[in-house]
Amino acid sequence: MSCFLPGLRVRSAAFAAAALLSPLLSAQAQTTLESVVMTAQRMPQRVDQALAEVTVIDRAEIEAQAGRSLAELLAAQPGLQFWSNGGLGKNAAISIRGLESRHTLLLVDGVRLGTATVGAPALDNLPLDLIERIEIVRGPLSALYGSDAVGGVVQIFTRKGAQGLQAFGGVAVGSHGLRQGSAGLSLGQGAFEATLGLQSLRDDGFSATNERVRFGNHHPDRDGFDQDAVNLRLGLKLGGDWRVDVTALHSRGENQYDDGPGADSRAKLENEVLALQGGGTVAGSWHSQLRLSRSEDGYTTLRSASPWTDLGQIHTEQTQLSWEHRVATPLGQLFGVLERLEQEVRKPVENYEVNERRITGAALGLNGQTGAHHWQLAARRDRNSQFGSESTGSAAYALDLNEQLRAGAAVGNSFVVPSFNQLYWPNYGNPNLQPERGQHRELNLRWLAGAHQLRAAYFEHSIRGYIPSGPRPPNVPRAQIEGLSLSWEATLPEGWGLNASIEALNPRNEVSGKLLPRRAKDSLRLGVERQLGSLLMGAQLRAVGERFDDAANTLPVKGFAVLDLRADWRFAKDLRLGLKLNNAADVKYETVYGFNQPRREWMVMVRYGV
Repeated sequence: MSCFLPGLRVRSAAFAAAALLSPLLSAQAQTTLESVVMTAQRMPQRVDQALAEVTVIDRAEIEAQAGRSLAELLAAQPGLQFWSNGGLGKNAAISIRGLESRHTLLLVDGVRLGTATVGAPALDNLPLDLIERIEIVRGPLSALYGSDAVGGVVQIFTRKGAQGLQAFGGVAVGSHGLRQGSAGLSLGQGAFEATLGLQSLRDDGFSATNERVRFGNHHPDRDGFDQDAVNLRLGLKLGGDWRVDVTALHSRGENQYDDGPGADSRAKLENEVLALQGGGTVAGSWHSQLRLSRSEDGYTTLRSASPWTDLGQIHTEQTQLSWEHRVATPLGQLFGVLERLEQEVRKPVENYEVNERRITGAALGLNGQTGAHHWQLAARRDRNSQFGSESTGSAAYALDLNEQLRAGAAVGNSFVVPSFNQLYWPNYGNPNLQPERGQHRELNLRWLAGAHQLRAAYFEHSIRGYIPSGPRPPNVPRAQIEGLSLSWEATLPEGWGLNASIEALNPRNEVSGKLLPRRAKDSLRLGVERQLGSLLMGAQLRAVGERFDDAANTLPVKGFAVLDLRADWRFAKDLRLGLKLNNAADVKYETVYGFNQPRREWMVMVRYGV
């Protein structure tokens, strides 16, 4: 901890100044304490009851981030960073509290979506106009969700029906030939609910690379992205609180990218989520739910300039059956789940040495409160067909020191199995890799006073057998990540919404002493928005410090600060006109060495419905 505390005093002073200056700068959506979330404990609870740090990104905030990718939208929240190989549709990753992208579990309507070949969430091809809200939970959740939920969980909820007949939609045009349209219909009548949504996007793009990119991959052409998506939700109430739900999402994209001169390299992206679930109260306070789900992630190389790239599809299919229960006890709400996850992968030309994995898991969780005391406990046992059995657990406790101030602590452990690429990719993988095992600790404070909320968290992640990026990776004996996160939100009179957050990280390889790649030690976010009658104006400033692109820390990526501006005018009951100016100062910056990020971009939108 001492290795980064001296600089932390300077960063803390910057945070205090930022909070005072934030009315001049930027805004993010506010998480209302009355919001009910599902992800933190795998059962409904109010945000203020969750002991983990939870953010809810609602539909208004998603629209406020128009023109940005999903990874950028997530990285606008405290404690998250992102890096990307270009603009929309390009390979992108997120980091929660300094951990790897593969340490984050992505759920879409409760269904795992990711690539088991890379071992990371599938962020590049999800349609933002079809998303109702997003929940982000920070902290070790392997004891509830199993491998991958080391640093937290991001759950996306697609649009769903309500009583009556409602339509929604919008059109947008913008820089780089951006054209986007969406439309949907929501129906609720008696016991039946249905929602159908469509989105289509065309973006001519900009060159994803510049002359600095490694391995001669620069090709100075436009690298665009096309996407078409549809989602469907059906719900039927059976009596009491029993109901059956069907959810489906399909998104298909075509992405242009650079991997050398001489060819317009292209790839097709396909993502699909299907789920059937039913549940209700069995007796008394005992609620049960059964879910059968399947997800697919496909990446098909259509054209490549690289002689080492095989044309064809790299594909992940995940099938999961889960049986969940929750029941009230004298000690709190008890949660239990039995799960079976089957993963199958394939690649072109020569398939993986092993191309399937079976995981059977059982977990218990307890969420309780008495007086000023709050607790959350969880334990899980998983059996993996490749790596045997593993146990994980977590415990969190909080004490209300007074009506405004709460102090808390949390501990947990985790394990992450290597991905199929890390194990078996020809001339790249290491079949002798073993799972990572982690220990995680956190101390936190939360202060609530009227319209203000302030959070502070100190966290440590110690990972044994850490798996670095690069060819033939070994298990590094230990990686250590320490950090401090501060965030403030306020909703003030006369339509003002303000926020600020700062994060200080020290992510390092304990063997080499080097910083872990692509994570900045410092990041700052500032926000403001103002409602003036039918006009909403806002801005967002995101500043990120220097990072290194490689494990040897020889390729520095400069820090940057990006300011986004927006205005939204409701000129009729159900019609809104939106204007967006991203990167208003036209800053030239990178998040990955040699890969461009968008310069100044404008966007005009007309939206109908809620």
